[in-house]
Amino acid sequence: MMKSIKIILTKTEKDELNAFFQFQLDKEANYLAAFTSKDPSDKTAYIEKYSKFLTDPTINMKTIKSNDEIVGSIAKFVIENEAEITYWIDRKFWGQGIATMSLQNFLQQEKIRPLFGRVAFDNYGSQKVLEKCGFMKIGTDTGFANARNMEIEEYIYKLSE
Repeated sequence: MMKSIKIILTKTEKDELNAFFQFQLDKEANYLAAFTSKDPSDKTAYIEKYSKFLTDPTINMKTIKSNDEIVGSIAKFVIENEAEITYWIDRKFWGQGIATMSLQNFLQQEKIRPLFGRVAFDNYGSQKVLEKCGFMKIGTDTGFANARNMEIEEYIYKLSE
């Protein structure tokens, strides 16, 4: 019998940033995310950057918990006047539907539309999550992926409703 997974999203607190920092140190996860910080091991810079986000009214940042354990983060932010979504699930929880459930839950709370998502061309898991949640692939772009030290293609997704 499969264990049922219960997901809750809570407002991110500063002390939870330490868990998020640990998640992004995973080399495989960092590679798939692609568009990461230049130095993912710089904890001071990470905590400083994300602490500012907690007080930014344009950012809706949530902690994803399952059975009272932090398993990831999800946020809406605005860049170049467009609302975008980002999420990160700790690799040990991949493949359990947590990203999809979390994004579905988040989209019920975050009403801004259109909402965009960007994902590396080879991050099939994240592409499936966006598509399951109603995002449509609307184009491509290229950008420098710090985690890969090269320019790569990314897919642009849009949720209209």
